[in-house]
Amino acid sequence: QPGVARTPLFMPVGTHGAMKGLTQGQLEALDCRVILANTYHMESAPGSATVAALGGLHEFTGWGGGFLTDSGGFQMVSLLHLAEIGEEGVRFQNPGTGEQMLLTPEESIGVQNRLGADIIMALDDVVSSVTADRERFEEATHRTTRWIDRCIAAHKRPEEQNLFAIVQGGLDPELRRLSLEGLMARDSHLPGYAIGGLAGGEDKDQFWRVVAQCTAALPAGKPRYVMGVGHPLDIVVCSALGADMFDSVYPTRTARFGTALVPEGMLRLKQQQCRDDHRPIDAECKCMVCKNYTRAELHQHAARGAQGAILISYHNIHYMQALGRQMRTAIEAGTFPDFVRNFLRTQFPSDGPPLWVRNAMEVAGITLD
Repeated sequence: QPGVARTPLFMPVGTHGAMKGLTQGQLEALDCRVILANTYHMESAPGSATVAALGGLHEFTGWGGGFLTDSGGFQMVSLLHLAEIGEEGVRFQNPGTGEQMLLTPEESIGVQNRLGADIIMALDDVVSSVTADRERFEEATHRTTRWIDRCIAAHKRPEEQNLFAIVQGGLDPELRRLSLEGLMARDSHLPGYAIGGLAGGEDKDQFWRVVAQCTAALPAGKPRYVMGVGHPLDIVVCSALGADMFDSVYPTRTARFGTALVPEGMLRLKQQQCRDDHRPIDAECKCMVCKNYTRAELHQHAARGAQGAILISYHNIHYMQALGRQMRTAIEAGTFPDFVRNFLRTQFPSDGPPLWVRNAMEVAGITLD
């Protein structure tokens, strides 16, 4: 059975229950506690019935940690051109086969019950945060609240699987307030909450204000999960505002482009200055890649495809897990403001952090230099 996952927690994305290029054993060595699998894609292939027959996601994949499955709702945004959204649910056209698939709140929960993840997400009506249509946001906000009742009623394994609701409302504080109130009225059925509809290219000053509004309102003692957030700076800011959980393809996707995460921000290993650089990615990093490979070696690997992507992904996931542990240690020691100041000083040594970060830290009660 999965063990304890301590927050702040970053969850890597393994769309089909596993991560590209990294084995389950490597993920365990990297101290990953929870990975995210995609409900829409798992149901498309191999199918939740097949996974259930083989013992559920943990048995099917051999992963001994925790699983979180999304609801399938994000595909309303990413596959919008193939989706039709209504009160019953969302109807998708499979981009590969052309077949129609109706995803209702009941079916989303049923699929996730069969997959057997430890945390499952309610189906929500998702709208891209940069959509300029308040009427559509209003519709989605109220529909998400109506759908949570259908999700709760459909959930057949509440003793084994934790159902999280997803707060919607776009960038509008009033719609967010309505969503928060509607979902928290069902609090006895909800072990945790997610903040959805962000990380879609919205202005950063609006982004952090939505996170702050939601974390301030959500019940103390229950996890608060900001969906789709994977940039280290965003994670530190959201953690300072009271968020607990994060997920994103960013650390592994940016690795496939040859970019490593470092305390200073990013190291682009494909750039020519790395060609003859015999230092590790990060001299302070304890990961296998930094112990065994130079920037020069990784520069060559990054230019040639798969091997570079795997090695840099390994380092980036190590960086993200270490970041979570460092924040946890600082929080427990009562030194989190010092951690934040040092983190920002390293990333922005000359001019200091951008205004949106300064504004967020003021609300978080962390004074900057």
